[in-house]
Amino acid sequence: MITPIILCGGSGTRLWPLSRNSYPKQFVPLVGGKTLFQGSVLRMKGSGYAAPVVITNSDFRFIVTEQLQEVGIEPGVVLIEPEGRNTAPAVLVAALYAARKDPEAVLLVAPSDHVVPDVEAFRAAVAKGMKAVEEGQLVTFGVRPTHAETAYGYLQVSTLSDGDPVKLERFIEKPDAATASKMLADGSYLWNAGIFLFRAKDIIAAFQTHAPDLTKPVTEALDGGHADLGFFRLGSDAWAGANDISIDYAVMEKAANLSVVPFDAGWSDLGGWDAVWRESKADESGVVLSGEATAIDCADTLLRSDSDRLQVVGIGLKNVMAIAMNDAVLVADMSRAQDVKKAVDVLKAKGAAQATTFPKDHRPWGWFESLVVGDRFQVKRIYVHPGASLSLQSHHHRAEHWIVVCGTAEVTIDDQVQLVTENQSVYIPLGAVHRMKNPGQVPMVLIEVQTGAYLGEDDIIRYEDVYSRGQVANG
Repeated sequence: MITPIILCGGSGTRLWPLSRNSYPKQFVPLVGGKTLFQGSVLRMKGSGYAAPVVITNSDFRFIVTEQLQEVGIEPGVVLIEPEGRNTAPAVLVAALYAARKDPEAVLLVAPSDHVVPDVEAFRAAVAKGMKAVEEGQLVTFGVRPTHAETAYGYLQVSTLSDGDPVKLERFIEKPDAATASKMLADGSYLWNAGIFLFRAKDIIAAFQTHAPDLTKPVTEALDGGHADLGFFRLGSDAWAGANDISIDYAVMEKAANLSVVPFDAGWSDLGGWDAVWRESKADESGVVLSGEATAIDCADTLLRSDSDRLQVVGIGLKNVMAIAMNDAVLVADMSRAQDVKKAVDVLKAKGAAQATTFPKDHRPWGWFESLVVGDRFQVKRIYVHPGASLSLQSHHHRAEHWIVVCGTAEVTIDDQVQLVTENQSVYIPLGAVHRMKNPGQVPMVLIEVQTGAYLGEDDIIRYEDVYSRGQVANG
């Protein structure tokens, strides 16, 4: 049995505005109906594969479990990092966790934000890599390049085979355009997919040899962790002492027992909107449309609207990408796709919330989004999952009006509990202790109108919370 290790962090700034710190690209259906995270776990589901180990942070833990439930997958464990420390500590803690059950466990480490269209070919490549794993090798996967890509690292191999493991000569950092073109023409270079296959005991031994400074803090973080609502939280103090370093730098570039499995059945890390355009189905003019988008006399262009309230129309465009959301619009030449992260930096410097915050704020009970914000008032749409409940809370500075538009809400106001059904409303006075719950079997949606001198999300005092969040925090 192979245990998938799914790395589920990162911010994906090159896919802004759809991908942001609060809701990064792996949770978004960029290509096809499933999210990138769901596609990643489904590739490693079924015969020969154990339940996945998912490594993520506290902010994403409920999004992870919700998206796993949507595709019928029960994780082996969800490990919660106290803070992001790059891929080396994440891989090591997953290996240590697995080794405590079985040191011979075979681990398949994969990022959660890649696209691999041919699942059977991917599984066949993993099967070929198992031959090297049984000999104590650390296996990585190299993708045969289709173009001179500057956004990927490369692997130079000793020879190219029909997919059997080959010896790695060296790792190569992301090249400039001229170097990428030379490597493409040479034929002995592969894209570094960042996917690894090895036994738990072999990768632990590699860390002990090449990155011994990581072993102590990561082991202590695992030892000092604790279960929390079905998750496992790593010890924060010890974890903070682990170096912020990638597994390539920490181990792989130093290891002598490294093999590469060539893979040429299609792969992309969707590192920019140009990659989304390439991986999508274009029309005869090279135009890709998504959502409420229309193209007139356009060529080699990506037009996308992620809002049913915004129509995106392109006329006479060539080699352009335009992505629209309720709160932000990106328009750029396709050749500048890698510069989108610069736009995010500029927005951060301006203090624009759109740089990092997604319009929908996802919570363990559902989500909410602001529809209108004005002087001393705000209007929100709130979506609550069946059976879910918000915390018992109060506000110092605002009162609220709730109008149920779908389903039924069980509303607590001080010592009174009542059911509020569709087209009914209720008023929450300033300072009242209150809670809303969805007691039904269908989603509950309500419109919330807030009024008051201060409407910030931090104006919440929690008294009870089924999700074990802090006393003073959001939602």
